[in-house]
Amino acid sequence: MHLILQRSGFHYRLLLTCILALVAVFSVSAQPVAKKDTTIILLTDLKVQLECTKALNDLYNFKFEDATFQFRYLKAKYRWHPLPYFLMGLIEWWKIMPNTRDKSHDDAFLAYMDSTILVAENLHKKHPAYKVESAFFLAAAHGFKGRLYSDEERRSWTKAAAAGKNALNYLEENKGQDNLTPELLFGDALFNYFSVWVPENYPALKPILWFFPKGDKALGLKQLKEVSYNAFYTRTEAMVWLMRILNSYENDQPRALQISDYLYSTYPDNPFFHRYYARMLYSMGKFTEAEPVCRQILHNIDSGKVGYEATSGRYAAFFLGQIYEARKNLDAAKQYYELCVKYAEQIESTDSGYYLYSLIALGEIAEKQGNTAEAKKYFKEAKKKSGRKDEAFKDAKRRLKKLEKGD
Repeated sequence: MHLILQRSGFHYRLLLTCILALVAVFSVSAQPVAKKDTTIILLTDLKVQLECTKALNDLYNFKFEDATFQFRYLKAKYRWHPLPYFLMGLIEWWKIMPNTRDKSHDDAFLAYMDSTILVAENLHKKHPAYKVESAFFLAAAHGFKGRLYSDEERRSWTKAAAAGKNALNYLEENKGQDNLTPELLFGDALFNYFSVWVPENYPALKPILWFFPKGDKALGLKQLKEVSYNAFYTRTEAMVWLMRILNSYENDQPRALQISDYLYSTYPDNPFFHRYYARMLYSMGKFTEAEPVCRQILHNIDSGKVGYEATSGRYAAFFLGQIYEARKNLDAAKQYYELCVKYAEQIESTDSGYYLYSLIALGEIAEKQGNTAEAKKYFKEAKKKSGRKDEAFKDAKRRLKKLEKGD
């Protein structure tokens, strides 16, 4: 049995909010500094970028304590500026990323975004030289709050809408800025791509997007590639979005695999990059390469490594189950499918394809091993946990009928 991975559709409100928030975060252009101006524009200051380099690498590599130490240094040095508060908030954001069902980091993340807003508002109102830069951080902080509130696990639609509106107001304030750097092309790239992709895939949303400028998907992809190659702050984020777009929407798995390989190799302790790389290898049939990558995920979970938990375990265990089933090693396959079921139940993800198809695979293995009662048990469970329109429901129902006829 081979699992056909279904593309997960965005909830339309979640998708809209995320796109608008990301555009708000990254579409603001930094204001050039006149030669005689002593104002420090931190976003474009080379010294600050050098100070942030290691900390950003530590952040993406889930070395949060090291990143926190450097960002706190920046906070002590530039406490009057929103940048260090925003970077501290990003640490909390990436703690959320491996498993968005875990809400234990929400309060800390929101507190840092609120601090960013408070400090940025002060600059925005009292210091004209920082008006553009402060608007960038106001849009960014409100935008990230909107992304969290609109997450499928939180569904705080009213708060998400309010945060998105605030973000867009500050984005609108800086509209018309020219000379975009590779950093700040990120928002344009996402907008150009998704403002076309959304109505193509969700026609009902076309009226909502009428008041936005017309995008250009090809240009959006080109801009994302430029940011991926040349940016500093937004380079990694751009690569993540480019990888996901190429894999899920542009049918360019080889290029997506290359990016995934790079991200995992560069940040080997990042569980999100680790499991995405495993997923790419599996989906492209590269089972020999996928096996040790998946085993390492499970080892990292058992070792209590930061960020590795049941979500990543569910992926790795399922892929290993498929690999060993393809090799006719049914006992090993059964072991990993059972582990996938266990991890899925831990995170209450019993409606996912990984869970449902693990149950079907376990039923199929039981049937092959002559244990009809156990096979029926697994098929019934898969049928019970899936929706009537799901392929898993139809598959489980068909297999049950076949078993009952054989009785």
